[in-house]
Amino acid sequence: MTATHCLGIGHETDAEFAAALALVQQCCRQAGLGAHEIAMIGSLEAKATGDIVAGLARHFGWPAQYFTAATLEAETPRLLNPSDAVFRAVGCHGVAEGAALAAAGPHASLVIPKTSKAGVTCAIARRGGDGR
Repeated sequence: MTATHCLGIGHETDAEFAAALALVQQCCRQAGLGAHEIAMIGSLEAKATGDIVAGLARHFGWPAQYFTAATLEAETPRLLNPSDAVFRAVGCHGVAEGAALAAAGPHASLVIPKTSKAGVTCAIARRGGDGR
């Protein structure tokens, strides 16, 4: 079975891995997806040095992809929950939704919009009909 979804993660500096794991599991359940249906996990490149995204990638066996703030900002027209506060903090209007959409490709759509808990945000996008 081909993985058809991409997951985006954002998190505050002091967020806990356990909270991120629980939120990812919650969002996957809500979408009716198994871990094998997620093609990759994406986030802001500033998160590449942290343990949360890399830890989730290892835990689930997903590749991780990190995006520049400019790349995520280009996704703003497709975001369901753009945030001026996030823009002021990191330079894009959404990390979780933007990363999910950027990873899933230009024809993707959000199936789970930004969901937040304990300093972590998660979103899931479905790849478009062309598989990108």
